[in-house]
Amino acid sequence: MAKLASATLLARGLLLEGNEASAAHYAPKLSVEIYIWIQHLASEKKTLAEGVDEVLASFHGAGYRRVELNQDFFKPELRERTFALLAKYNLAPETVYAGTTMHEAAAAQKSVQVVVELARLLKAHGTRDIITNPSPKPGQAPKTEEELDTQAKYVDQLGAELHQQGMKLALHHHTPELVDHAREWRHLLQHTDPRRVYCCVDVHWAYRGGQEVMSFIRETGRRLVELHLRNSKQGVWAEDFGPGDIDYQKVADYLRGIGFNGYLVVELAYEKNTQIIRSLDEDLRLSRQYTEKVFGLPASG
Repeated sequence: MAKLASATLLARGLLLEGNEASAAHYAPKLSVEIYIWIQHLASEKKTLAEGVDEVLASFHGAGYRRVELNQDFFKPELRERTFALLAKYNLAPETVYAGTTMHEAAAAQKSVQVVVELARLLKAHGTRDIITNPSPKPGQAPKTEEELDTQAKYVDQLGAELHQQGMKLALHHHTPELVDHAREWRHLLQHTDPRRVYCCVDVHWAYRGGQEVMSFIRETGRRLVELHLRNSKQGVWAEDFGPGDIDYQKVADYLRGIGFNGYLVVELAYEKNTQIIRSLDEDLRLSRQYTEKVFGLPASG
């Protein structure tokens, strides 16, 4: 009996040491997503070229040091200006979002080619991860088993190509991937190499897609390299990232426990019933401060 008690205490001690070791390696990296500014420019009927300086100046002014742009910023006609402005505003594009179509072979082959070329360009500028959300079918119709297999094949191929460049591919999701018990999302996780294909959990899309948030995050295991952060109040997206329907303290506690060192990316978005009472610059600043507070990050400014 004494031996059993000793063994139990030892096991608990080792577990405690393991948890303490994980917590010691907790070092998330704060970033901000471009989507809210895409919405804002569209509302003002401005092109990306017309707004890129204002966009990056805004993120810098709100205290961010990393930014997640999309591939449109790096089209030939805009890329040199983008790189110059990133340097001017001291913003690091460590993660970049790239759209892909993966469930049709011809489109998937083209997507892989385009993203690999983009990655080669971006690596020299400090990009580490490419985030992608394979496009849904028209009308968000369910993908067939054959289409899901095709999708997984080319996602796996892209992950391997990026791995050879020393970069990571991280899968993002909206709600189409989460219908029918997250059939499409889970198919991708089950049919791709976890050493080559990682996960970017969009916390509020998981919530809106009917998932239990903490279980959904835990299911990604060691593949989790990024989270997109947004909250809502009574189901409606809030203008800034702060307290609301999702308890982000639980998310932070979990990440601290596993020693998470990936990206925490503030991604604001407005919808029809979002109440907007402040400037976008102020919402971005408040969102940064809330993220730093809840996730225990050093203040950026």
